[in-house]
Amino acid sequence: MSIRSMTGFARVRLSSEAGEVVLTLKSVNHRGLDVHFRMSAELEMFETALRNAVKRRVARGHVQVRVSFTPASAAPVTLNRPLLDAYLAAFRQAASHSGLPAQPDLNSALSLPGMLREEDADPNPAVEQLLLSAMEQALDELDAFREREGRELAADLLERAATIRQTAVRSEQLRTRAVPAFQARLSDRLADLLSGISLDPQRVAQEAALLADKSDVAEELTRLRLHVAQLESLLAGGGEIGKKLDFLLQEMSREANTVLSKTSGLGEWGLAITEAGLQMKADIEKIREQALNLE
Repeated sequence: MSIRSMTGFARVRLSSEAGEVVLTLKSVNHRGLDVHFRMSAELEMFETALRNAVKRRVARGHVQVRVSFTPASAAPVTLNRPLLDAYLAAFRQAASHSGLPAQPDLNSALSLPGMLREEDADPNPAVEQLLLSAMEQALDELDAFREREGRELAADLLERAATIRQTAVRSEQLRTRAVPAFQARLSDRLADLLSGISLDPQRVAQEAALLADKSDVAEELTRLRLHVAQLESLLAGGGEIGKKLDFLLQEMSREANTVLSKTSGLGEWGLAITEAGLQMKADIEKIREQALNLE
């Protein structure tokens, strides 16, 4: 299945012998699937079937469904005779009490709330089929919209992932030059402090190696490259990858933070690695922001 964004829009107008329906879908980001319907009361009996249709096609997102239906024929209407009789009796009583010659107006009586009622009808299979057909067409359009958005997002994520890999490789190259630099810096500082006293080169090398080991970011850089490969694999596989990407990017951000914490205050080479770490962290955050749009 292709990668899909959670953002999309679709609108379908469909007619049949039962009438005409206009169905609109709008989806935006959400941690789970949240479906909201806006339609008239006489269509509420079909909501479960329509909701199930959405669930079969959409995994995540806040989906707004608007349904407008115009029946081919009006529903039967019944007159509330008890209410009409009560109204006429009250009218005549009021006219007699006031001594006024007045006749009740039928149009006014029929406009009273509850005077005319639509008969309760069983679910019409033809109407349900029309609504479900419109929903399937709208979901097809929504999927096409979301897949197009998903392809664009995936292309940008892959580009940023490649940048992170390149930055990690450059950081590794910087790291390999760090140990000799640490040795030279330590030797110079000790020479200044212990002027005239001979130093054991082996001991200097050992102390420099210990200092370098505490600040070594080799493991973090290796894991970052592995995470980039996992990210690319997820994007290539497609499907519902949003939650997996979120977890993976949290791990990548953690590794970048460790790189930054280890390389602070280590002079020229440490500063260069720190700058690379900041760039990786910025790219990771940009990927996280965009990955929130993926289903």
